[in-house]
Formats: sequence, C-alpha cells, structure tokens
Amino acid sequence: MQYKTQMEAAKKGIITEQMKIVAQKEYMEPEKLRGLVASGQVAIPSNIHHKSLSPEGIGTGLRTKINVNLGISGDAKNYDIEFEKVRTALEFGAEAIMDLSNYGKTNRFRTELIEMSPAMIGTVPMYDAIGYLEKDLLEITAHDFLRVVEAHAKEGVDFMTIHAGLNRRVVENLKRDKRKMNIVSRGGSLLFAWMEMTGRENPFYEYYDDVLDILREYDVTISLGDACRPGCIDDSTDESQIGELIELGNLTKRAWEKDVQVMVEGPGHMAMNEIAANMQLQKRLCHNAPFYVLGPLVTDIFPGYDHITSAIGGAIAAANGADFLCYVTPAEHLRLPDADDVKEGIIASRIAAHAADIAKGVPHARDLDNKMAQARHKLDWDEMFKIAVDGEKARAYFEQTPPADRHSCSMCGKMCAVRTTNMILEGKKVTFCTEK
Repeated sequence: MQYKTQMEAAKKGIITEQMKIVAQKEYMEPEKLRGLVASGQVAIPSNIHHKSLSPEGIGTGLRTKINVNLGISGDAKNYDIEFEKVRTALEFGAEAIMDLSNYGKTNRFRTELIEMSPAMIGTVPMYDAIGYLEKDLLEITAHDFLRVVEAHAKEGVDFMTIHAGLNRRVVENLKRDKRKMNIVSRGGSLLFAWMEMTGRENPFYEYYDDVLDILREYDVTISLGDACRPGCIDDSTDESQIGELIELGNLTKRAWEKDVQVMVEGPGHMAMNEIAANMQLQKRLCHNAPFYVLGPLVTDIFPGYDHITSAIGGAIAAANGADFLCYVTPAEHLRLPDADDVKEGIIASRIAAHAADIAKGVPHARDLDNKMAQARHKLDWDEMFKIAVDGEKARAYFEQTPPADRHSCSMCGKMCAVRTTNMILEGKKVTFCTEK
C-alpha cells in the first residue's frame, strides 16, 4: 500500500477510491476534493476494516452530514431494539451512527453494526473502558485506555471521540470558572474524575502521539471531543469552553502532522446570538478542520422538544460553518430514545442540515425543493409524497381528512390558491357557490 490514511494519500497527490466516491456524491472535481483532504479541511472517515462503508466527506464545501447516537446501556440492553434504531437511521439518511454502548461486552453490537452499516461508525472509547477492561475507574491505567482505542480501531470504527483537550491546565480553568453546569460530557466527566482521583494528566493528552499512531494504522479519524462544552446557555463561550478549544486547535495540527484526519467537536447549549461567532472562532482556532456540533440547543426549558431547540441551533451553526450535526431527540435529558424518538431526531437534524446547505449554496442543494415546487404547482399529490423525505407521514396527514376535490387539500378546498391561479391562467372560470 502506498499510503496509510486518506490524508497521507491526498498529500502525496493520490486520489483514492473513497475520494472518487465522495467527489461524485458532492458534485465536486476529485482533484479539488483531494486538495481539501490534504489540507485537513475535509475528512473522509474510512477505517480499512469497514468493508460495508459507503464513504462520505465532512467539511468545507460539502453537504452538511448528520450523526445518530444509539447503543446498549445498563437500563436498556435489548439488541433488537437498538438494531431497529439502526434501520431507522439508515432509512432516513443518517450518514453516521455513533455506538455509545456502555454496558458489558459491547463489541458484539459494534461488530455486527460495522459489518452491516454503509454509514460511518463512531465510538467514544472512554465509555467502553470500564466494561471492556472489567476494572473500576480508579484501577484503570493510562495504557489501559489506549488498549480500548486499539480494540475499537481493529474492529473497524471510522471515527472516535477522544477528549484529549481536557488537560490539567483546562481543568484548573474549569475549577476557577464556577459554571452553573460544570462538565456535562459523559466521557469528559469520567476523565475528569480519573484525573482528580489519580492526580495524573489526561492519558489521551499525555500519550497523544501513541493514540495517533493507533489511529493512523487503521485510518481512523480522530474527533476531538469537547469535554467542556456548555451544558446550559449560561455557560456558553466561557473560559472553560474557549480554553479547551485552543488546546484542540493545537492537537489538530499535531494529528495532521501524522496524517491522521481530524474533526473538532463543539457546543452544546448556546443562545442564538452567539452561534455564528462561535463557528467562526472554531474555524480560526482549529485551522478550518471540520466542525462537529451537538445542537447547539438554543434554550434550556423545553424538555420533550429538544429536537426542535437543537434543530434551530443546528441550522444556524451549519449555515455559519459547522459541517456535521449530531442529532438530538425528544428524549434528550429525559431517557434513552426509542425508535420513534430516533426518527423525530433524524428528521429535525435533516431539516437543519438541508436548510443550511441551501443557505450556503451547496451544489444541487435546492434540486428536490424545486421538484417539490413543480409538483405542488401541478397539485400532483403522489409526486409530492415521492419527493418528501417522509412521504409516508405526509400521505397519512393528507388522507386523514380527505378533501372532496383531490385537486386540493382539506384546509382550503376549492379556495386553494394554487388551484385558483392555475384555473385563471388556463382561461377557466372560478366558481365556488355552484358546481359547473
């Protein structure tokens, strides 16, 4: 093999099969895409062992991608239910699935997922450490954590969230900052606890070069986790968040020096008026690396509707430079999502991503919208349902109160504006009081 990673190939002027596939999907010249991969502005997460993968690119000039979180936990360990969520994610167009399993020997679920999924697969090795190693947190050594990273890489995981930026300096900032919510990142909180109990430096920071060596071997993209992401709108853009972001920018450059592809993770909870500036700040501090955001959720008081608060923030974020949106479901902050929650979260995130792509002028982003407009102009309901992302739901709503005249819907009936205008332009007379 002439190269180990997509980035190494790109730097050597090689256009890989994965680049060719992504370029075709994105209506981009392969050579242009190669240049973006070489510079780190685009990542193509593609583990050499993930044979069922349909490659996707994340970053500058490309469609905004979405990720779905799922996985086994102690309170919900039904594999069949989790695979139902996987099927829903694939049906509704999620480009990535993160297996956040944290109970027992999680590799059974993960290996089956990697074997069958054309979507990118991500993990957070920190979640799996206790179950994989069968040790309590305080008993785990720095090199134990690296063993888990290597195990996930060997299984075929395409990208991993590694909270390498939470070093001792950032921890001191956090203690001084007096946040309302402190750390809300699960992986970040576990690392924080380990660091405080042992008095040691973050092992993923201390042995960062070793982590990169593992990832490079299997072409795993590092997703630099934001342990200090704001967990409420009052904590956003504070010393802890920005201090860690500066560290992530330095870690990005170190990864690129080893030809490891990078994504950088971001907030979190954040008021709408701060989002655009945060996207620009991340791109500046992290050298235009692809930005992967959770939300941001733009208000804290709508549990049960956080897929909506997240979609609002996600649309603003993506329109201002975010490249990858992690979905949020109606169950966020409340419980593990079920299959229906997963669908609602995916659709909300797809709305945000698609709206942002239209705003950014991504090539062909408007194509389906234009087709929908044509179908609506003709009042061609069957065509509308084919074009709709969730045509089954659209058809069910239409049929719930069927109109007397199939050329309109039950809201306007004969007074449908489209019908009226079409008839006049066709030289026909419009009547409402009597049938003609």
